Amino acid sequence: MNTPLLQSRINSLPLLHRGKVRDLYAVDEQHLLIVQTDRLSAFDVILPDPIPGKGAVLTSVSNFWFEKLRPVIANHLTGIDPESVVQGEQEKAQVKNRAFVTRKLQPLPIEAIVRGYLAGSGWKDYQKTGTVCGIQLPSGMREAQILPEPLFTPSTKAAIGAHDENISFVEAEKLLGATRAAEVRDAALALYTQAASYAASKGIIIADTKFEFGVDEAGKLYLIDEALTPDSSRFWPADQYRVGSNPPSFDKQFVRDWLEASGWNKQPPAPSIPQDVLEKTAEKYREAAQRLTGV
Repeated sequence: MNTPLLQSRINSLPLLHRGKVRDLYAVDEQHLLIVQTDRLSAFDVILPDPIPGKGAVLTSVSNFWFEKLRPVIANHLTGIDPESVVQGEQEKAQVKNRAFVTRKLQPLPIEAIVRGYLAGSGWKDYQKTGTVCGIQLPSGMREAQILPEPLFTPSTKAAIGAHDENISFVEAEKLLGATRAAEVRDAALALYTQAASYAASKGIIIADTKFEFGVDEAGKLYLIDEALTPDSSRFWPADQYRVGSNPPSFDKQFVRDWLEASGWNKQPPAPSIPQDVLEKTAEKYREAAQRLTGV
């Protein structure tokens, strides 16, 4: 396996932004290079240790979903080989199997979250209020129970180190306009429904997921960023699913559990993660990719 990539260094292109996982570079006025590193964030803090092979998994899984869900909505991929827009062997090695060349679009200022099951912050919300993000649910529901129908629960986009905040659909309408908010909601629900059906056939439950959207100069909506990866979704193995408890997930749960037990105060800097925890996490990412894509 290649050496883990904590941070890309593409000197031949202007760096635009480093996110929690992705580094963005300008290719030209119409295109971006997005490099998916092996960085991992937990509790909104970037950890000091990369997960080996994580960026390649995120890229292969996103590519799979972008292609599979293209009939639902257009996406930002161009098909341009990332290695063709950088210079030198060192830069090509950094983008190989872990980067996209995308259209440059205007990102919308919300994250489009779809929940199919009562889990995570939704379960905590329900225990306190009987609602999820202000949406009333039947009484007596249990943790990890399937929801009567998938819920669109948008959130704001927070800067690195800050927390995203759930907002109501009315607030999303104020940010996007009523017509655009409805378009985003309908697209997100359609994407989730099709993806969840496919994943179920591969033994994976998609409990919830996050989509991001952007628009071009003509106002056309596109799916951007990543799609239905272990980073942006809560994947559960169907054979271990039981209502009333949170199943083990195909993501950074090993790391989260270790951090919770370490006594860390969830403020930067994060502690160094033991090698065996990193390896177990990498294994879970690879297993999710293999189940979904067959590769």
